[in-house]
Amino acid sequence: MAFITKEKFLSRDWIDAYTYLILGSIIFAVSDILFVVPYKLAPGGVYGIATVLNTLFDWKISSCTIAMEIPLVIIGTIILGPRFGVKTILSILIIICTVWFMETYVSPDYAKVIADPMLNTIVAGVFYGISIGFIFKSRATSGGSDIIAMILAKYTKVSLGKLVMIVDGLIVLFTLVQPTETGAIGWEFAIYSLIIIFIEGKIIDMVVGGANYHKTVMIISDQYETIAAKIKTDLKRGATVFKGTGAFSGNEKNMVYSVMSRRELEILKIFIKEVDTDAFVNVTEANEIIGRGFKSLNEE
Repeated sequence: MAFITKEKFLSRDWIDAYTYLILGSIIFAVSDILFVVPYKLAPGGVYGIATVLNTLFDWKISSCTIAMEIPLVIIGTIILGPRFGVKTILSILIIICTVWFMETYVSPDYAKVIADPMLNTIVAGVFYGISIGFIFKSRATSGGSDIIAMILAKYTKVSLGKLVMIVDGLIVLFTLVQPTETGAIGWEFAIYSLIIIFIEGKIIDMVVGGANYHKTVMIISDQYETIAAKIKTDLKRGATVFKGTGAFSGNEKNMVYSVMSRRELEILKIFIKEVDTDAFVNVTEANEIIGRGFKSLNEE
């Protein structure tokens, strides 16, 4: 996915991008105030650091984030382009304004809306992932460590979700300086924060790239022609036949390669069992599929 685009004003792409941006920013801010701050969690980003500062010194989260966001936005704009900077600034403003409004006008009774810490952690991770995923789909960032993750994504092949997990994992260490009720090191803060990051990263990848419903299947069988015909005729999927040589037997082998949905794979496995019980079948996750019948290259 390209991060730097120039959508035509009021075009469908422009409306979609800014809808994702606004919704994602608001969801992020509300999730932070309702599910993260009350439990003194710091699941990465400048808001994680701001939560720690809020706990230690009672500084407003909105004020802390402004001081940290400015230099990061400047760096991100220089590396990723001015269009990136405009969207990021808008996202940051929406988040900060929403957080400020909730800090100023919403009753503090919101604290610990969900009483169970683990359930709260799961909910926080899901909403964080959805919100940041929406912002990424708008080809922007909520600022903070997201900027670092997107810069790294520009130069590496690592998914955005994994990069966010790595960067934010380091920030989690700040939770250890927060005092607990017993005065011990706040390991529980760090553990819950790490769980949020893990869930968040998985949700981000699902929102940005779509849920992984497809599998890559490789089949070695003497009935390769029959199996390839089944894939083509009944499953309406493409298939490629490769020729090779068995390392142990030295005999020539034929392998059928195809990509299909989970449901189609289960149908194919039943068919293979009927025609060749000795077939060798290897199934792997298809993390990204580009081409005819799947995602178009134009979407990249």
